[in-house]
Amino acid sequence: MGDQSFRVSIDYMQPADPALQEILDILKDRHALEQIQQMLSPVRWPEQLTIMSAECGVVNSWYRRELLKPVVTLCYEFLKHILQSLPAGTTPDGISPADAAVGQFLWVALHETGHATFDILDVPIFGSAEDAADNFATYILLHFSKNQARRLILGAAWAWKAYLGDYKKNPVVPLRLSAFASDHGLPQERYYNLLCLAVGAQPEVFRDLESYLPSTRTPRCAAEYQRLVHAFRKVIDPYVDPEIARQVLDTNWLESLESNPASPK
Repeated sequence: MGDQSFRVSIDYMQPADPALQEILDILKDRHALEQIQQMLSPVRWPEQLTIMSAECGVVNSWYRRELLKPVVTLCYEFLKHILQSLPAGTTPDGISPADAAVGQFLWVALHETGHATFDILDVPIFGSAEDAADNFATYILLHFSKNQARRLILGAAWAWKAYLGDYKKNPVVPLRLSAFASDHGLPQERYYNLLCLAVGAQPEVFRDLESYLPSTRTPRCAAEYQRLVHAFRKVIDPYVDPEIARQVLDTNWLESLESNPASPK
């Protein structure tokens, strides 16, 4: 794919907790960080970005500068949580355990990379930086082949849909005020935003997802996606090598990352 991967370095950090060793082994066995490194290879960042997996002590992942260097940290605890909450089998919507595992992993990695990109390229953001990072991740997944994009988007949406199911069972859900004060959108909002962008981008591929969206939202999805396209082309595309990007988008990432993921104990 060309030698652009030097712009992204990777690091598998050894966890102190033996219970997280299995997660590290799974990542190394799938060459997961190497796959992310190659996936990001078209971007000509003016700084080197580091993607690392690490024990964090919390179920989370983040982007921040460490010693002034841009670093994305993917926490073993968060990846363990993903594997422990996969569907038992393929769902009626066609989401397999592997789709849910890979879709969520890539979406989270790309979400944090979105934060890194906005910082490194000094991209001005009106509104929520978390929404912008969500949209960054969704935009990239939607540009893979249609079948792969569908599987990855549905896989990424798996966790958010679980929250929606809880809400439908109990529509009067009490929330602490702190939930509304978070810089992250509520899970239900992130779920609908993800589906809306997918429907707006490729209605022929995601037509069935319209049934999950309120009728008042669906007509606006195409315009929402086009605003995202305009923003990406204006501020991100100038830093992307189109030839390498085409090779990346033509690659079957699911084939190299998927397996029958066992839930860690």
